Amino acid sequence: MAEIQLRNLTKRFEDVIAINNVSLETQDQEFLVMLGPSGCGKTTTLRSIAGLEHPQEGDIFIGEKRVNGLSPADRDIAFVFQFYALYPHLTVYDNIAFPLKAAKVAKSDVEERVSSVAQMLRIEHILDRKPSLLSGGEMQRVAIGRSMIRRPTVFLMDEPMSNLDAKLRVEMRSELKRLQQQLGTTAIYVTHDQVEAMSMADRIAIMDHGQLKQIGTPEAVYNQPENLFVAGFMGNPSMNLLPCRFDSAEQQLRLEHTEVAIKLENQHIDLIRPEISDQLVFGIRPERVHLSTTPTTSNLQAKVHLVEPLGSANIVDILLGRDPVGEFVLLRIRTHPTLMLDPGQVVWLHLEQQHIHIFDRATGEAL
Repeated sequence: MAEIQLRNLTKRFEDVIAINNVSLETQDQEFLVMLGPSGCGKTTTLRSIAGLEHPQEGDIFIGEKRVNGLSPADRDIAFVFQFYALYPHLTVYDNIAFPLKAAKVAKSDVEERVSSVAQMLRIEHILDRKPSLLSGGEMQRVAIGRSMIRRPTVFLMDEPMSNLDAKLRVEMRSELKRLQQQLGTTAIYVTHDQVEAMSMADRIAIMDHGQLKQIGTPEAVYNQPENLFVAGFMGNPSMNLLPCRFDSAEQQLRLEHTEVAIKLENQHIDLIRPEISDQLVFGIRPERVHLSTTPTTSNLQAKVHLVEPLGSANIVDILLGRDPVGEFVLLRIRTHPTLMLDPGQVVWLHLEQQHIHIFDRATGEAL
């Protein structure tokens, strides 16, 4: 069993708190992705699990063993770094075999295990090459193979695909997920790329400024964000987040600096406490707003500000108003690419009520 538990983990670098009281638990054979912007603490957390950093507070368990005092070599983990760190003077075969040779494993066992790993990674044909003759994708596979050869209980991966081109990254995402399932190991994968996280993870742990902001399945963190940070970080384009207040007499949300009023259903009204009713944030994802060029029963009428054609979809900015300093208040909508619109054109909007989110502006927490 290879569950990983972090209990109240804190790591400081002088005055900077890199990990701020983080607690989480992986399941056995789970693929957990740690996601967040640069400097959020995800790599420091990964290095702490590996034993390369030493937190000042908290505990780390791998299985039932507390590993705080153990060296990296004694934690039965394999670490795949952002940079492949292959030995340039050794062949692919010798790079992969190096951990076994260092452990003085019998030559016949080394050959058998290198052959097995090479077949799994589909690199049998390059075993006699040096790293200088390999492509980026081949070097990535070799680095993974060197980690796999020891058959660790836990894989730790720190942005291992950041140096690959876009097409190869897509291919390697499915390969890594397939390998993890085939090996039956627990994996923690660090990335700032939410596409990688959404496509690979069993669960995603989202971090910001050293804090764990939310952990859950890809569907949960995307569709039920627990706070403004997760709502704004997940999605491309991200969720529309607009300051608003609740009009209790009309049972409506009124968006600040606009004439827009959004009628709410009871499922939302029941969440709004009187003391925060004038300090709210309205949220809805771009794909949850529907746009029509002909009048509808909706009373939300506005004008097109800008259209961004992306090929598979259009991103339409709808002008709702202007704030006191003259900045546009915009609502972004994802539409079908065949819907042709011009700036200034009048359109009608329909919002999916069940996908409206309301946040407390002071705390940032979802209601």
